[in-house]
Amino acid sequence: MQNIYATSLNYKGKAVLLTGVSGSGKSDLALRLIMRYGAKLIADDRTDIEAKDGGLKAFAPKNISGLLEIRGIGIQKMPFDKEGSVILCVELTKDPKEVERMPEEHFTELEGIKLPVLKLFAFEDSAPEKIVIKMDSLLD
Repeated sequence: MQNIYATSLNYKGKAVLLTGVSGSGKSDLALRLIMRYGAKLIADDRTDIEAKDGGLKAFAPKNISGLLEIRGIGIQKMPFDKEGSVILCVELTKDPKEVERMPEEHFTELEGIKLPVLKLFAFEDSAPEKIVIKMDSLLD
């Protein structure tokens, strides 16, 4: 098992990893996905991952299970899932100019598992919708 710098959520029974440097908007984007789309928090900021049964599983470290940092409010308890099967990795950038207009499909590998990658600017209003669209396309 490996611990990575990522926020993870379940959406429609599958998980997404939100990765990026501190201040890139992982927790803020997670909050919008929870409030707008009923996503459930797995872990905020640090996620344990493990290759299992041919896929990648995400788990919450026990000391942060069910906790989400909401900037301006503080750490809040949220409904959460203990684990999820990851199908998408979202790389968050601090500069919206780094997001390609028409990107080619690209992938990352975590724990030997290949995952599609979506590169986004978290603070763009449509960022949650872009994740939902991509997740829905992967669930079809």
